[in-house]
Amino acid sequence: MSNSNYNQINIPQAREAMDRFKMQAAQEVGVNLQSGYNGHLTSREAGSVGGQMVKKKCPVRTVRYDRHNRIAIGHVQTVQYIAAITI
Repeated sequence: MSNSNYNQINIPQAREAMDRFKMQAAQEVGVNLQSGYNGHLTSREAGSVGGQMVKKKCPVRTVRYDRHNRIAIGHVQTVQYIAAITI
């Protein structure tokens, strides 16, 4: 198994933007996040910040509509599409 760490920012200029994104996500879920080390956070609090970041980055879209059958008159079937949009 490889010891590579894929959880690093490759572009140094992106670090500031990611830190702002993290602070915004923490504020939205009500976690007191500070700049630097945050050892005082519980696992639940830290996880909620990460979860909020993922939710914002990869939103899930749901579309629901009624499909009318052309053969059976009066027959309607509800169709639901769920799609995750990734960038």
